[in-house]
Amino acid sequence: FCRCPAGVYNKHKHHAEVLRHMRPTLSEMGQYDGTALMEFKTKKNIIYLLNNDSVCTYEMDDAPPFEIDDVALDRSIAVGMLLGCNIVGEVHITRKQYLDGSIPTGFQRTAIIGTDGDIPFGEKFIHIRQISIEEDSCREVSDKGHERVYRTDRLGMPLIETVTDPDMKTPEEARDVGQVIRHMARASGLVRTGSGAGRQDVNVSVTGGTRIEIKGVSSLRAIPRLVHNEALRQRTLVGIKGELERRGITAESIGDQGFDVTSIVRGTQCNFIAKAVEKGASVLAMALPGFQGLLQLQTQPRTSFLKEISDRIRVIACIDDLPNLALSTQEVPTLSSGEWDRVIRVCGVEADVPVIVVWGRLKDAETAVREIAIRAREACVGVPEETRQALEDGTNGFERILPGADRMYPDTDLPPIALADERVNGIRESLGSRPWERFAHLKELGVGHDLAERLSRHRAWYLFEHLHRKFGFEFISATTLASMLLDRSCPRPASMGAAANWWEDVIQRIQKGEIIPEAVWNSDESLLKRVSDDEGRTIFDQTFESLPTGGPTDPQKKENFAMQHVMKELLGRVPGSTVRQWVAEVVS
Repeated sequence: FCRCPAGVYNKHKHHAEVLRHMRPTLSEMGQYDGTALMEFKTKKNIIYLLNNDSVCTYEMDDAPPFEIDDVALDRSIAVGMLLGCNIVGEVHITRKQYLDGSIPTGFQRTAIIGTDGDIPFGEKFIHIRQISIEEDSCREVSDKGHERVYRTDRLGMPLIETVTDPDMKTPEEARDVGQVIRHMARASGLVRTGSGAGRQDVNVSVTGGTRIEIKGVSSLRAIPRLVHNEALRQRTLVGIKGELERRGITAESIGDQGFDVTSIVRGTQCNFIAKAVEKGASVLAMALPGFQGLLQLQTQPRTSFLKEISDRIRVIACIDDLPNLALSTQEVPTLSSGEWDRVIRVCGVEADVPVIVVWGRLKDAETAVREIAIRAREACVGVPEETRQALEDGTNGFERILPGADRMYPDTDLPPIALADERVNGIRESLGSRPWERFAHLKELGVGHDLAERLSRHRAWYLFEHLHRKFGFEFISATTLASMLLDRSCPRPASMGAAANWWEDVIQRIQKGEIIPEAVWNSDESLLKRVSDDEGRTIFDQTFESLPTGGPTDPQKKENFAMQHVMKELLGRVPGSTVRQWVAEVVS
């Protein structure tokens, strides 16, 4: 919705800073979104680092939006068609609240482009619920305490978001469907490729659990482990819910009273608490009757239920120096036994009841106590709906409450965009084939499985298709051409047009007998000219004479060894099949 250049990044230079504070707004139905309210509780100072080359007043919400970029809209329609979606008759721009500060306006403009698509996956189809176009957010630089810093160079760039139905039943299927969608987008030739160009939000649920969104997974390879660990986590939380029910603990029975125990722990030998108190921190304690033995239960590898509470304190109370809590029943050194006895007496509970101690600025510590109570009550429900962040070890951590429908509302700055039949039909006519259709065609042409799979999702397909239509495969086989187009050692003209011209010239010269296909692998646009068989045999004999001694004695290995040696001189000048015959003859 602006005209800033795309792909202009600068990690170290900025010309200005903007400070913002975010606040929630009511939806069209007069409701606040739970995520917006949660972010508001953090009381964050949001700082934006601005670079003149990549930011504008629209992105800072100080100017109205331009009309949506037509190229971006057309490309999103094309990808929607490739995914088999029904394209909408009118594009309606909506606002999606984002109060984490990643978008300076506090909302992201987004629009549904198509719905109800399908893509083949093995013996079944995966249903595509919708495809949308939306603007990208800022890149986070740091998030410490009550201050979060963003760089705006990525802001506003167009994204395509594809949403599937929950048709994947295993962690591996989730990864593999992600690969199909990735290959689909990549093969279209319409999107940016490379590391970080695609990001996955993986939604996981198990029987008895609920939908959990693991946000921004940057690698498809990480998905199976993340899904497995999240399923394990949900099963454990469902078990905790059942045990609390058995013990008669309900959400209503859990209080949220915190007790100030700063004076009790002053002078403690517990290093991290002592340092916090020296800096003026308040220390509050809260008891959780009925949670005996549950807080230490393992929810994910190397992760206990206690971390669920620690994460809430870190994110919402902004107490992010870890450890940020201590538990009376932990088997790790924290407060002394005498100090714990006094803390437990202040809380007025039995010695076996778990008591959690938190510390920080008084307001932050009070927020932390309220979050402990909220998370404990949610344990009685089972699995709370959350957005969680993927961690490098394959586990995940709390990021925010899962957003609901209340964060969406119509955009009042932009009118609906009617998609004329001529526009939609023109895009449809320009579509290429889908990767699975390309793969089937390549197999019919005799191309091997691995090579066909690579080319079917590669941008070089368009060049392959062009050359196939123009020349057929009389002078160069489909397998050889596919291999050359994908081989990194072959020349790489700067543009598709230049590449088409260069390859047309190559095939014409092969047709005339001036060069042989192997000449292309010399990675030199001048190419080596074909030599006659007599001249080639002379070069072969001279090269074979210099064959190093002490090579392999096995006839086949000796033949391969000799082939590697002589091809250094003959590659691109004599067909490899001819050289192989000469080597076999001499070796035998």
